[in-house]
Amino acid sequence: TMPLSDLWQRYRTQGYAAVRDASCETALACFYLALLAHGEEDYPRAAAWARQASRREPGSRVYEQGAAYLDRVVAQGKAGVYVDGEAFAAFIRGGGNVGLYDAISVALHQVYEEYETLSLLDVGVGDGLALLPALTSNIIRLDLVEPSGAMLQHTTAALDKIPVNYRAFQGTIQEFMRLENGQEWDVIQATWSLQSIPPAERPAIFGWLRAHGQRTVIAEFDVPEFDSLYAPERVQTILDRYWNGLAEYTDDANLVAQGFLMPVMFGCFDRTAERTNYENRIQTWVDGLRAAGFEQVEARLLYPYWWADAYVIDAR
Repeated sequence: TMPLSDLWQRYRTQGYAAVRDASCETALACFYLALLAHGEEDYPRAAAWARQASRREPGSRVYEQGAAYLDRVVAQGKAGVYVDGEAFAAFIRGGGNVGLYDAISVALHQVYEEYETLSLLDVGVGDGLALLPALTSNIIRLDLVEPSGAMLQHTTAALDKIPVNYRAFQGTIQEFMRLENGQEWDVIQATWSLQSIPPAERPAIFGWLRAHGQRTVIAEFDVPEFDSLYAPERVQTILDRYWNGLAEYTDDANLVAQGFLMPVMFGCFDRTAERTNYENRIQTWVDGLRAAGFEQVEARLLYPYWWADAYVIDAR
């Protein structure tokens, strides 16, 4: 048997062929081999190793749900496994997300209350989970940007029931920036939406935020950065966090795990998948905003979320 560091070293220097027939003594080593096999699209072997991990450590939700997910990939192919709406809705409205979204709504509400009248732009509003409970009566102009039509519709349906003057734009922030050159807002906010923008594209967006907003408020997670996809410390960190995340869902445990958390977790180790988010340290966000010309940039802890601590960054 080999510890993780040896498996990693062998995989990195000699490739998958050097570990595809390795034996594993610990549950963690078995699951590590499952992740490597998954990354190589060797799903039957990945599933077998995950089942072995689950047998060695029967109480582990991560290994158990991981094995179930990989069995499904073997049976249906990866194309048949998708992040479904029902599972995501159960995820976002349960577990630690309840406290997380309560905290961000309160923080935003306090920002809005500092103004006599307020013009507000929400970048990546989603289905309004952060925005809607935060709304105040002093908002005289509200602009929403959101690529997902279904999510945007959910938000606008709620806004139609209250007297607020809003405009909704379905598309990316980059598309919106090309259209809305002369506009300015008192506050521009982005709650967990800017992480989907590749780091190389952020300076232009930060510069636009600086030019068009008096103040920018961003919510993001403080996520450590690792050099390699399969570095043992990265694997250990992600598995520990998912163990915590899965533990927060009891009623919808299988729905949330199979429909959302497992596809996302395995996506963290998928070399073939297009990246959909680029999380990093909070300090990296702060540095980027300062480089764009924001003079006062403050970050404060918002909520100790299972994936990573959530912060609010207030830039002026």
